[in-house]
Amino acid sequence: MSNKEKIMWAAGAICLVFLFLLSSTDWIIAEKEREVYQISVIVEDSNDEYYVNFKKGMDKAAESLHADVDFITLYAPNDLAQQIELIQREIKEGADALIVAPVDESEFVMRLDEISPSCPIILLGTSNVSASVAASIGINGFEAGEQLAGRIEAKESRRFPVCLLTEGLNYTGNKERYDGIHSALSEAGFTCRLIEKQSEDTYRQAIEETVYPGKGRMTVVALDAAALSEAAAIIGGSSVYKGYITGLYGFGSTVSILNELDRGVVDGLMTHSQFDEGYLSVKMAVEAVRGMRLGEQAVMDSIYVEAKDLRDSRYEKLLYPME
Repeated sequence: MSNKEKIMWAAGAICLVFLFLLSSTDWIIAEKEREVYQISVIVEDSNDEYYVNFKKGMDKAAESLHADVDFITLYAPNDLAQQIELIQREIKEGADALIVAPVDESEFVMRLDEISPSCPIILLGTSNVSASVAASIGINGFEAGEQLAGRIEAKESRRFPVCLLTEGLNYTGNKERYDGIHSALSEAGFTCRLIEKQSEDTYRQAIEETVYPGKGRMTVVALDAAALSEAAAIIGGSSVYKGYITGLYGFGSTVSILNELDRGVVDGLMTHSQFDEGYLSVKMAVEAVRGMRLGEQAVMDSIYVEAKDLRDSRYEKLLYPME
């Protein structure tokens, strides 16, 4: 081999080494670091039972949009003071944006204005925004109430009163749902009775009144997922109640609630895509950090579901989304 050939082989080897270094390290050209957004989600409950599908959508968005999302529950459910403390803590620790399911929307917004948060706030469960809220996402509660009322009108007798159960009208979204269903049912000739939870026995006592001392039959409607879950457990746990409760309806869906729907304990419910809500809320938070979509009010579609729909492929992704 001539000296010229040796020089060419050596030069080729050097080029290969150079190309390897160029492709596998940032020795020549430093790779641009991808920004990771720190986002905190603070809900109104003390566990994530009602947020399983929401978290699936949240995690999917975090992966797609390069966000680090921290899901935070309260120590005690529906504790507004604690929720405000957590918001202040997360802001202090450097969160780029917060997603909050407020305990009491009107009171929450007033407290938020006092804090004057330094990062974007996205509200869940409402379609309203304020000066301190960057964007919001939720259903139209009034229309959802009217829609459920229409289903009840078609199936239930006006001879029997409708008992409306709720954890509290001041909790976000409940007042709008109540106004929608109450006005529609009253106009249709139904007698409605509102029962807000005061103790652990509130719902059971209301249901037992139909049996002891025997006041007659009634239809039960739960205005929130917590009330629907508890009412289904009470009614489904006794064959006696089923003879006095003409129908159980409500808002919200969890695995346990859908199981009770499948068993025939729950007759029908209103829900929406919690997976999409989780994904969109994180997407809105990231865009708010970038200065986009500020003031947006995203309204999600509500759908009515009965037991026969659980095996319909059209509802599979909405009710049982994959990871």
